[in-house]
Amino acid sequence: MAAIPASEQTQPADRAAARCMVVIPCLNEARHIRALLTELSEPAERNDLRIVVADGGSTDDTRDIVREVADQNPRVVLLDNPRRLQSAAVNQAVAAYGDEVDFFIRIDAHGGYPANYCDRLIEEASASGADSVVVSMATKGFGLFQKATAVAQNSKLGNGGSPHREGAPGHWTDHGHHALMCVEAFRAVGGYDESFSHNEDAELDYRLRAAGYRIWMTDKTFMTYYPRASASALFRQYLGYGRGRARNILKHRTWPKLRQAIPLLVFPVVVGASLAFLSLSALVPAGLWIAACLGYGTWMAIGQRNPYGLLASLCAMIMHLAWSMGFWLQILGSWRRGEAAS
Repeated sequence: MAAIPASEQTQPADRAAARCMVVIPCLNEARHIRALLTELSEPAERNDLRIVVADGGSTDDTRDIVREVADQNPRVVLLDNPRRLQSAAVNQAVAAYGDEVDFFIRIDAHGGYPANYCDRLIEEASASGADSVVVSMATKGFGLFQKATAVAQNSKLGNGGSPHREGAPGHWTDHGHHALMCVEAFRAVGGYDESFSHNEDAELDYRLRAAGYRIWMTDKTFMTYYPRASASALFRQYLGYGRGRARNILKHRTWPKLRQAIPLLVFPVVVGASLAFLSLSALVPAGLWIAACLGYGTWMAIGQRNPYGLLASLCAMIMHLAWSMGFWLQILGSWRRGEAAS
């Protein structure tokens, strides 16, 4: 008898009647959590969804708000997440309630979603037979710096042409922003690796694909992402992203894609500029990078008539430098630990 593909082994007999829940990892989201739970109340009722808020020990009013909402809506439950990480939050929710459902939908507390978001994801899972349905991200800002960062992240200068950043047509893919996932597939590969504080989604997608599970990038819905509102917060975020990507590459012995490899050069050329006291030619590589970013920002400002174009180029430079620095610091740290262990 021929072996059954992994993606077929996990499919419920009738996906149209598949059971689903929503998981919301959160930490100190008092400003957003009530509105988000209110937005989810109708789709939860339509689709018979439990809403699990996995809180990582919030010190603001988040937990009180969730309890207050749960008193009015029995579909909402509060779950403690002592490890605080998003990866651990989802793992805990699946461990606690996964036996009751076929799929879970991951919702970020600090994001925006269309009213039919859950409906479209469930429909896409049924229509495609995918083990995971991922979505594209539309970045939106409010203050000056946040708006400029959104412009950068929505551009090729900031996202390198990543399909889940640009809203590509529906297609099978190897990675995207996590939205809906089959519980059996999630459990079969061990869930999220809780040693990852960043890039845990790409790491899980690698294991899903390696095990034969299928990931569908839908074009029927999307999420809105709100970027960091300060240069320091943006730098710290991308420093973590860079470290996470390096850990992913080291763990699975893979190579970065071209759109990832190019920004990796930024930290080395910036460090190389410190050798300018020996030769001014050491400034050339860093100068070319700065000129390319400012040139792209000028083109956005003039060619696209975007008032945030030039500031967006500076935001992109922060992202490039922090991502590259995080990557190389993680590689160097891993090399030193390996050398020490030997």
